[in-house]
Amino acid sequence: MRFLTTRRHSPHYKWWVLSCTSLGMLLATINSGTLIIALPDLERELHTTLLQLVWVILVYMIVSTVLVLTAGRLSDLFGRKTAYVLGFLVFALASLGAGFASSGTELIVWRILQGIGGAFLFANAAALVTDAFPRRQLGLAMGTNTMVAAVGLVIGPVLGGALVAIAWPWVFWFNVPFALVGSLWGLLVLEERSGRSGERGLDLVGVATYVVGLTGLVLALSKGGLSGWTNSLVIGGLALAVVLLPIFVLVEHRGRAPMLDLGLFEDRLFSAASAAAFLNGLSRFALMFLFVFYFQGPQGQSPIMAGLELAPMAIGMLVASPLAGAYADRRGSRGLAALGMLVSAAGLAGMTMLQAHTAYVWSAVWLTLVGIGSGMFNSPNTAAMMGVVPMHRRGVAAGARVMLQNTGAVISIAFVMAIVTAAVPKDVLFKIFSGLTSGLSNKQLQPFISNMHLALWVLAAISLLGAAISLLRPKHVHVDDVILQEAA
Repeated sequence: MRFLTTRRHSPHYKWWVLSCTSLGMLLATINSGTLIIALPDLERELHTTLLQLVWVILVYMIVSTVLVLTAGRLSDLFGRKTAYVLGFLVFALASLGAGFASSGTELIVWRILQGIGGAFLFANAAALVTDAFPRRQLGLAMGTNTMVAAVGLVIGPVLGGALVAIAWPWVFWFNVPFALVGSLWGLLVLEERSGRSGERGLDLVGVATYVVGLTGLVLALSKGGLSGWTNSLVIGGLALAVVLLPIFVLVEHRGRAPMLDLGLFEDRLFSAASAAAFLNGLSRFALMFLFVFYFQGPQGQSPIMAGLELAPMAIGMLVASPLAGAYADRRGSRGLAALGMLVSAAGLAGMTMLQAHTAYVWSAVWLTLVGIGSGMFNSPNTAAMMGVVPMHRRGVAAGARVMLQNTGAVISIAFVMAIVTAAVPKDVLFKIFSGLTSGLSNKQLQPFISNMHLALWVLAAISLLGAAISLLRPKHVHVDDVILQEAA
């Protein structure tokens, strides 16, 4: 109790908050890396279909993406501390259950629950940090969180390779002690410093239309490359998306307590930074997913080696993120965010020169460049978005930021999957996605490599568009604890 008493109103409180949110970021990114590196083993051990394998990743992202706004809304109503601690506990329970899954379908169910826990963590981390830090230090704080996330991205794939060598369930079970420690730490150090929103109610219609519409779109994209674009499920999924996603916008525009507060986007800085965050997720997230199969498939690496070979991208983020955050605190973030997207685009374009047996040094160069670009973009862009939002609306604003970025990430994996799997023989695909390509010739691998290059060109073009969007937003400067916007 003495610790709790001396902590309250302490000038060091912001660092306690940063330590707790950084632990959540570390958990989320390590979990992502360990699971992605284990996908070929999951396909072999659980005898999943290729579509099930992809949806082990996608279903978590869809659930956490859709529910992140509801989680942000609940945190604004009932308190960020409670919501954040609850997220850790749900994540721990789901991770424990996932390790006992006996089929791809059962694993997908546990991943849904894990996504619910993840939504409460994602929705509240940025809001807790923004509540605790003065505006002049917000870029540094966001950069630190991003740096910790980059550490998780470095550790995750390597740890995943080591855990898979023991048994695939440990890819999930290792999360349990992390999440329990995080919940205890949150109970000890966090306090409620935000105002409570006066608006009540939850937007269940908005949640339903968005989850069904987004699921339909992602299902259609991910299945289209495998089964053809005339498949009835593909057509049905696209039809749901075309009908329900516009309805979702109408519901949010007219609703009394919408899950996505469209009023936030009346601010030009917030709306442009949000669009750039969406495009950043769209252009970058599928990269790790793609390279896991490139390294374990055509390059024939073990899970541990594949994890090590993915590290340069995360190291680039690790170096660039805190430097970019500190720079943005002094000089503004508009030019830096745009430059970061341009650097990422250059790295993505460079990757189109990779072939099935290209020396690893070239993969390392391009991955590092993409990582540096991502680090230059993420923390300044996040700090700019969150800094223009009133305190009592930051839960919803943080949720909106994560929802848009994660929506881009979900669509990124789905459409890259559609491009990569198109016109590649099914037997070759299964060998690549299972990491069993030793008997395949360069001629058999070439369709996969060509499709990978096409996907990378599309991602590079999206990153260029993100740079242009970043330049459309107004400049901002810090005056004491307030962000002021200047004309562009």
